[in-house]
Parts: sequence; structure tokens; C-alpha cells
Amino acid sequence: MATGFDDLRVLQMAETVADDLWKLVSPWDKFAKDVVGKQLTRAADSIGANIAESYGRFHYGDKINFLYYARGSLFETKYWLNRCLARNLISENQLGTYANKLTRIGRQINAFTKNLKAQRKNSAYKLKEPSIEYIVETEFSSPLFLPSDLDWLASTSNGTKKSPISNLQSPQEKIYD
Repeated sequence: MATGFDDLRVLQMAETVADDLWKLVSPWDKFAKDVVGKQLTRAADSIGANIAESYGRFHYGDKINFLYYARGSLFETKYWLNRCLARNLISENQLGTYANKLTRIGRQINAFTKNLKAQRKNSAYKLKEPSIEYIVETEFSSPLFLPSDLDWLASTSNGTKKSPISNLQSPQEKIYD
């Protein structure tokens, strides 16, 4: 188990892939470097950067979010590698090598995320209100409505009776003078 930032295997692997891709892209011509190379190296650098940022966060939710960003950058890197193959900038063998390395990194990111979720679930530091027990009386000392209240309610639907409470008026009655 990694005890420090520099001990994280997943970060070390991400750094290695990013550095290898940098070396791969550096000799390309200006057009290929500008169009594909910069995107590829930025995406690869972002994998490790987001893992590092996740490590530096305090709250589990933040840590997990940055690992999701790292995983997104990993898939972006795979996308740009596919573009490189389609534009004859790398060989199928190179694509396969990088794809396998990225797949291993992706699995480690997923395992890291799963581990953090389990830690969060078992954490003593939960922001939760204590549950409250509600007491509901089933027997009431007096009824909620008297029969006369219910008679009035039935009579207001046809507009024949005025409310027993003086400030309540039915819609048919004028509320202004």
C-alpha cells in the first residue's frame, strides 16, 4: 500500500506513459505536433495531474471526483492515440503497447476509486443528522372536525351556507366592499 504521494504505483505508471508520449511526439513535424501531438501529451499529462490532485484533497468526494477526471483524461489519451494511428504517426504495435499500459492504469484508477468509496462508507467522519423518532397519537382526546364543520364543508360546494368562521368566505361571496 502506498504511504506517500511518490509511492503511488498508478501515478508512477501515468508519469511513465506521459513521458514516453512526450518523447514520441517531440520529433514530429510542426503540423502533426500542433494538431495531434499537443492534445495527446496534454491528455496524458492530465492523467497523472488529476491522480496527484486527488491525493492532495482532504474529502473523499473531492478525491473520487479527481480520479474520475483522471479516467476521463485516460480515455481522451486513447482517443488521440487512435487518431495518431489513423494519420500514420504511430504503428499498430505502438498503439497496442500504449493501449495496454493505459488499460492497466485505468484498472488501477478504478481500484483506487473503489477503495476510497469503501473508506468513505466506513469512515467515522460522516455528516449525517441523527434520526428522530416520531410519535404519532392514534387516539385523540377530541375529534379534529366536528359534525357541524363537515356539514358546513358539504354545504359550501353549492353556495348555500356561510362559513361559521367570520373571516372565511366562499368564492361566491364578495371579499371587498
